Amino acid sequence: MIKLLKNAVVYNPDPIGRKDILIAGEKILRIADRIDGYDNLPDVEVYDLEGKTLVPGYIDLHVHITGGGGEQGPSSRVPESQLSVFLTNGITTVVGLLGTDGITRSLENLVAKARALTEEGITAYALTGSYGYPTRTMTGSVEKDIMMIQPMIGVKIAVSDHRSSNPTGEELIRVATEARRGGMLSGNPGLVTMHMGSGKGGLDPIFYALDHSDVPAKNFLPTHVGRCTPLTEQGIELVRRGGYIDITTGCDDVSLEETADLIAACLGREGVTADHVTMSSDAYGSQPRFNEAGECIGLTYASPKYLHKTLQGLVKRGIALEQALRLLTSTPAGLLAKDGVKGCVREGADADLLVLGDGLEIDSLFARGRTALWQGELRMKGKFE
Repeated sequence: MIKLLKNAVVYNPDPIGRKDILIAGEKILRIADRIDGYDNLPDVEVYDLEGKTLVPGYIDLHVHITGGGGEQGPSSRVPESQLSVFLTNGITTVVGLLGTDGITRSLENLVAKARALTEEGITAYALTGSYGYPTRTMTGSVEKDIMMIQPMIGVKIAVSDHRSSNPTGEELIRVATEARRGGMLSGNPGLVTMHMGSGKGGLDPIFYALDHSDVPAKNFLPTHVGRCTPLTEQGIELVRRGGYIDITTGCDDVSLEETADLIAACLGREGVTADHVTMSSDAYGSQPRFNEAGECIGLTYASPKYLHKTLQGLVKRGIALEQALRLLTSTPAGLLAKDGVKGCVREGADADLLVLGDGLEIDSLFARGRTALWQGELRMKGKFE
């Protein structure tokens, strides 16, 4: 099926003006000021975007697609993700991973869920591992999981958290080296996503790994870096050294505003650019609150909707739309080794395209060339939704 999107103000994520975009199957075939000759042809769908803003579909690097939670017993396990929730919030690519519970939430289920979401219409990758060290795998090896199991592209581990195994710098080097080697052999990024707690070690194991190994900084992605001020300051230092950080968006309206303030402040710091910072939703991951004794005193879970809401908040705070978009498009695409394929509006790229209306509200979405959402009406759903 061929689709022609007309009269769109395009950000790729940089602004390139008003364009027409021709889609063939799952790919962007052509971008031009004006594309004529396709009206009234059979098997061609024409969409007039009427000057609305068109941007790349969002990439969410940290999603508990099979549900997270469990910190207050089995009844506190979070339900699995649903395709429609991602689509209505502009998300066309997700990276699924496990959380605290790496026992009842299995890697086998994670892989199956990622494949299911891909079959249903978005693109879903997965990370082996969970919180613990030695790292939980399917084949007995991080390297082999990434090399042999689709859609594994890296590994997850928890660092400096009272629920983690508190891996040392040397242990992190071993995990990262395996992930990098597996990534090189399979054509994947070999990404090491590190859940960061507010423990005393902070990012010290990562700095140790960078100082004592040859694993490139791009292989390391500490997440939840906005959790506390000392961790954020270390994250800024990591970016200044050429590294990358991920900041989790809020899980309610109050934390949403706090996170938008934090990200805007970080982007205003010397040496920090949107090319080395990403933000993710931690969707379907539990959001426990612990007291000073380490006791869980409250529990909710994150929603994908705060990803787009945070972008809106950044623009309201004076961050240019193209800069805010980088956090959700081109920068995560680079970390996934998908430059020119994901996170951009470019000829030959995947046709993951988000249309924004007044106030940057989500209007329409095309996921891998399919019409997922049109003028607020959901056109795609999961098989059992």
